[in-house]
Amino acid sequence: MSRLTRPRRNQPSILLFFSVIMILGAIIWFIFELVGFTQREDRLPAGITVAGLAVGNMTEIEAQSRIEEAYSTPITLYYQDSPINLNPDAIGFVLNTPVMLASARAEGEAGSGFWGRFLFYLLGREESVVDEVPILSDYQRNALREQLQEIARIYDRSSGTADYNLTTLTVESGATGFILDIDAAMDEVANALNRPDNRAVDLPIIGGATATTSLDVLEEMILAFLDAEGFIYDGQSSVVGIFILDLTTGEEINIQGDVAFSAASTNKVPIMIDLYRTLNREPNQDEAFIMANSLLCSANSSSNRILELFLGNGNIFSGIASVTNTVQYIGAENTFLTAPFVEGVVGQELGSIAAPETNPNPNFNTFADTYNQTTAEDMGTLFSLIYDCANYGSGLMSVYPNEEFTPNECRQMLELTSANDLQRLLQAGLPTGIRISHKNGWIPGQLAGAQGATVGDAGIVFPPNGRDYVISVYLWEETDGTGFNRWHLIEEISRATWNYFNPENPLSTERSDLPPAAQECFSQDSSGTITSYNYLPPYGAVDLDNINGWRDGSPTTPQPLPGEQ
Repeated sequence: MSRLTRPRRNQPSILLFFSVIMILGAIIWFIFELVGFTQREDRLPAGITVAGLAVGNMTEIEAQSRIEEAYSTPITLYYQDSPINLNPDAIGFVLNTPVMLASARAEGEAGSGFWGRFLFYLLGREESVVDEVPILSDYQRNALREQLQEIARIYDRSSGTADYNLTTLTVESGATGFILDIDAAMDEVANALNRPDNRAVDLPIIGGATATTSLDVLEEMILAFLDAEGFIYDGQSSVVGIFILDLTTGEEINIQGDVAFSAASTNKVPIMIDLYRTLNREPNQDEAFIMANSLLCSANSSSNRILELFLGNGNIFSGIASVTNTVQYIGAENTFLTAPFVEGVVGQELGSIAAPETNPNPNFNTFADTYNQTTAEDMGTLFSLIYDCANYGSGLMSVYPNEEFTPNECRQMLELTSANDLQRLLQAGLPTGIRISHKNGWIPGQLAGAQGATVGDAGIVFPPNGRDYVISVYLWEETDGTGFNRWHLIEEISRATWNYFNPENPLSTERSDLPPAAQECFSQDSSGTITSYNYLPPYGAVDLDNINGWRDGSPTTPQPLPGEQ
């Protein structure tokens, strides 16, 4: 019987050998790649931005070097066209680079994890982290302010002194000044410190083309003009009161504005104000026409009729008291009317009421009418209150908040007084056609009982450039009774003021087209019959919303007739 025999087992096969080799090779490759990846892990993730700089795939040392190099470059400050370098170290600028890089590293580690990133690495793909780490920095604010103050000390320029020309009555501006706006510059430089590029700042400058001339220069020019004309503005035999208000800025000139003068017909403005206060409807034609006669023709009889019939309910002294109480209440504390206007007719009722207590400047005596007084400041204030009511719903409306006045009523007051076209006094200092709402009044030196001559004019000028202003001027001078010829002074003060507010359109010479005397509101023949209306609207055509519509052909607003509401 034969026996089967198995072959003897040989040495490990070639397959096993190669398998071991491959496993060992794979382990070695894995370890090699792992070491390479681990070394690469020292770099920041691709796509990361720190403090505005791309630092992906950089080592932290490389990233730190790039960041600090970028932020150590000087800031270029431009004072107008002058460049000034500011070294960040000079103001204690520091970066918190370790914290920023730690944040960048954390962003990378928060991705797919270590083994996930290793897998991307083995596959030849790079995991990118798109993120921005904001800048962390600080600087010494006081040090920056000191640097800017030093720059201002060197480069700021004061405005040149403005001057005036008495020949043309114009203001000549000095060289405009400019200063560094340090507070605004602090913010702009701080922003530039935190930018890696565009490290330049145009320093904010105040002044330059925006510089303006002070009203003080106008005041100096007016006083110099009066001196050149031989008129002592603060003397014993001559006095001036001037009040000018810039309705845009609120700045004012007040030259003895608290001196008491005879108000004469300028106190018909308070009568108009009080009449509107009492009306709770549109004025009818009777009321509108009598107001036009009072304000434009300065008719004393019309003014007395308003006082007696419309304000006094048949008692003229009640009407006078109403006007005085109103004007005192709204703030014109040195203004009053205590007697009727003199009409010069037989049988006129005389008498007066008690005058209120006032407190005008005690250093000057213009022998003001004991029954009818005002000051330049008071009359200018009245016009400003009307203006604010008409344009802003304040002024008279603020003083009387219970709807005694409306903006439309105040606009009508300005519209009515804008027709006062006597062509002299304040109006003569303006170019032809410029709107001025004003009221004038005067007492000739030869008037019986007058201690010298007084002339005044007050109102609001409306230039095309929108720089509206109040101007109120009163003059008193002792005379010998032969007359008074000082209107020229008010006209030139008005021209100087116009030139200040309208430097782009100055009136450099006196107007040559002025009439020898004030234009009358209407013309009449020797029998007293009216032959033409110059600027008083005829009865029935007094449109308080378009006062000149009757003569320039523009439509007029229908007005109610007497007795209609």
